[in-house]
Amino acid sequence: MKEKIRECPGCAVEVDAGSDVCPICGYDFPKQPKSIKIAVWVFIFLMLMWVFF
Repeated sequence: MKEKIRECPGCAVEVDAGSDVCPICGYDFPKQPKSIKIAVWVFIFLMLMWVFF
C-alpha cells in the first residue's frame, strides 16, 4: 500500500500527509474545520437533487 505524502510549501520536502508540522522547517500545515467539509457535502447534495429533480 502506498503511503500518502504531501509537499511542504516552506521547504519542498515530502512529509507524511497526516503530519501537522513539517519536521524540517517547522511549517504548520493549516487545518480545515469539519464544519466546512460538512457544508461542502451538503451543498453538493443539494445541487445534485436540483439537477435530478
